[in-house]
Amino acid sequence: MPARAVALLAALGASAVLCGAVRAQSVSLAGSLGRTALLVVDGKTRNVAVGATVDGVRLVSVTANDAVVELQGRRVTLLLGGAQVNLGGKASDGAGGTIVLSAGPGGHFVTEGSINGKAVRFVVDTGATHVSLGESEAERIGLDWKRGRKGYSTTANGVVEVHRVSLARVRVGDVQIYDVDATVLPAALPVILLGNSFLSRFQMRRENDRMTLERRY
Repeated sequence: MPARAVALLAALGASAVLCGAVRAQSVSLAGSLGRTALLVVDGKTRNVAVGATVDGVRLVSVTANDAVVELQGRRVTLLLGGAQVNLGGKASDGAGGTIVLSAGPGGHFVTEGSINGKAVRFVVDTGATHVSLGESEAERIGLDWKRGRKGYSTTANGVVEVHRVSLARVRVGDVQIYDVDATVLPAALPVILLGNSFLSRFQMRRENDRMTLERRY
């Protein structure tokens, strides 16, 4: 793992949001400005004013840190930096095409997600070749990493042995990607590096503290 990734991990403490089809099924809060919230509704980014309704979701109130939305009489509080909220209906199949992330303190993009259906926490790292995780996290989510192809990686502590594996499913919000290359490291990492084996499937656009990933394939 390059020294850049080590420094990035050491600086964490931030959070980000992820995005989530014609009643909305999922929604998250990507930001706010005054009485307007930036909602990600089923993978689509919408600017919604208090009292307005989009795709059946009505914005009840918004602050700098959270928003209250209502769908068919059900009220839900969305936290800035929280995961998408399922609003009912059939569960999302992961076929969405857009991920929207907001930078936290330090400018890092941190988001909740899953690997093979197990909940994990990612940090976007465009300097990482693969999705990268520590052995303990690999064990927790049930990866048979010891049978992976052995290799070596240069880290802040020198050259270490690593294992290359393939992740059947990696999901962020309403977007699920299959057969993603990953590296399992002996280091204990506080989060999983969301590297280019995942990011290269997307067209990436950054505007100030917001990052949008549009699925390419």
